[in-house]
Amino acid sequence: MPNKYLEFNISIGQQKPESIVNTGTKCPFCDRSALTNVIAQDGDIILIKNKYPVLKDTFQTVLIETTECKSELSEYNKDHLHRLFKFAIHHWLEMQTSKEYQSVLFFKNHGPLSGGTIRHPHMQIVGLKYVDYHEYFDNSHFNGLIIDARNGVELNLSTKPRVGFSEFNVVMLETNNNIEQLADYVQTTVHFLLNNFNKKCKSYNLFFYFIDDLIRAKIIPRFPTSPIYMGYGIPQISDQLIITANKIKSLYFSK
Repeated sequence: MPNKYLEFNISIGQQKPESIVNTGTKCPFCDRSALTNVIAQDGDIILIKNKYPVLKDTFQTVLIETTECKSELSEYNKDHLHRLFKFAIHHWLEMQTSKEYQSVLFFKNHGPLSGGTIRHPHMQIVGLKYVDYHEYFDNSHFNGLIIDARNGVELNLSTKPRVGFSEFNVVMLETNNNIEQLADYVQTTVHFLLNNFNKKCKSYNLFFYFIDDLIRAKIIPRFPTSPIYMGYGIPQISDQLIITANKIKSLYFSK
């Protein structure tokens, strides 16, 4: 059986600042002069070692996306968006090909229901020494109603979501891995979720996967998690998938 658990260090976790819920908390990413253990940098995009490594047997890093604390991925201009994704994916895959880890997680939390603690826009790249996320990969979770496809990349709305309801997938169809197109689809989806999907949607998670030399991303709007999923692990599917797919098509891809 694969190792299914990561050990979380509660004492370290209790030291982490929480600027999402406690908005008066000083943001640790705004004072650039105080940042330590910098791994790499491209202008205002910085990759650092995580100051609060709460997960045992891992190497945790934080990728600070911008100097603008109140900004958000959906607001970036195309130049910054593309630089960010190319920088992040390069370092994610570099860690993965180092052979030091069973697998490497790459994800982003945004909003009070995302599981994140810091408001300042950032992503995380985490090397797992003994846990392989590929063991839990199910290709069917990335199939769905096609919203748009171009340049070897597809955006779809999952018909077999991992957790439930509306999950958006960005799937590379070719091994050339068009990072700019992937970034554009992710940004469009995030903008849709925060502005046109549901007035209550203020949070989302963004997850990346590298399978068979292809990059895939899953964007999940976050609401209180269904008790049926929590208690029984049974996902639910929205009865408005076609309506949602057509709405994002008409708003962003009809021209």
